[in-house]
Amino acid sequence: MSKRFSQSAFLRPQFFRTRPPPRRSFTAGANRSNSSRWANGAAIAVISLSGFVFAMMSQKPVKLDARSLAELDERTKREKGVDENSPMRLRMEQFIREQQKAIVFELEKLDGKSFREDTWTREKGGGGVSCVLQEGNVFEKAGVNISVVYGTLPKPAIAKMRVNHKNLAEADELDFYALGLSMVLHPQNPMAPTVHLNYRYFETMLPDGTPQAWWFGGGSDLTPSYLFDEDAVHFHKTLKEACDKHNKDYYPRFKKWCDEYFNNTHRGESRGIGGIFFDDLDETVADADNTFAFIQDCLKSFLPSYLPIMQKRKDMPFTAKEKEWQQVRRGRYVEFNLVHDRGTAFGLNVPGSRVESILMSLPLTASWRYMYEPEPRSREQRLVEVLKNPKEWV
Repeated sequence: MSKRFSQSAFLRPQFFRTRPPPRRSFTAGANRSNSSRWANGAAIAVISLSGFVFAMMSQKPVKLDARSLAELDERTKREKGVDENSPMRLRMEQFIREQQKAIVFELEKLDGKSFREDTWTREKGGGGVSCVLQEGNVFEKAGVNISVVYGTLPKPAIAKMRVNHKNLAEADELDFYALGLSMVLHPQNPMAPTVHLNYRYFETMLPDGTPQAWWFGGGSDLTPSYLFDEDAVHFHKTLKEACDKHNKDYYPRFKKWCDEYFNNTHRGESRGIGGIFFDDLDETVADADNTFAFIQDCLKSFLPSYLPIMQKRKDMPFTAKEKEWQQVRRGRYVEFNLVHDRGTAFGLNVPGSRVESILMSLPLTASWRYMYEPEPRSREQRLVEVLKNPKEWV
């Protein structure tokens, strides 16, 4: 989802040194024994590390491919853990893993049903954890996914990205790391709003595995079928407070960016009532530690911004006509994700991507009705007016 290469889908949305086993794990290669996988992985890591040490002792340039970098990162996490002195990619990964667990825990309390958890791996490095709930008590479909991708950018992709990142090295190819937490929640009740969230980190690497260029992206936005002004104010106010801790220019800048990005231009209307959206936050904006702190505050603001709204709306009465309107609005949501969202397009075109996780954002049900128009002066019509003319909520 980004306005440029939109590193996000890496990541629709979808590892630590210790963690409890998932409730259900569907890891690629499950037919091999754990001991066999451990032995093979250890052998690869030892060989890779030995080569690295020999090259250092010989004072020769070191070249680690994306898969070797992934293996070294896994070894680092197992043997040393992650702390404030660790590479930013490992610090960000640890943080979003913690947040995924916290968000899923609270959503399961709200819904009363459990998420299905799938753990998956990529052959060339990385993998993810997809947590999905379908046909719950509160959520018709909910997904909270992590993706980690180690890969190599070809020369055309590097040239495209250098338009916005002059510090990106000019080369025939560059190894990269992409990480993201992506979430979409579609409630059953048409009075309760859909919400989307994505926070991500992208890094290119020098041949020895050290960072060459980096940037963060992310945001959160609300998509109601029925507009309650107090909900919009609360959602935006919570995001503004998180932004204002770091820079008072962030909220108005990123709110405008959100309104412009999440727009169904073929319909002439926004997907929802906005929130914040930003991309390509690099050293020209702030240093890595301060930007990471900003990302942490924004992501931690999600539960306080959304759960109070759901507590008020999830059990409200509604009619068949109002459910029909929700289905029509979901159709518009699908249109944006499949037609305009650059993150979805990027994810589907990354070799070895997990399609099920990328398309997790789509609702379980939606509707397209020919020439469907809301009645004049209705609640449905008021929503459309706001979508065509975004408001300042705080």
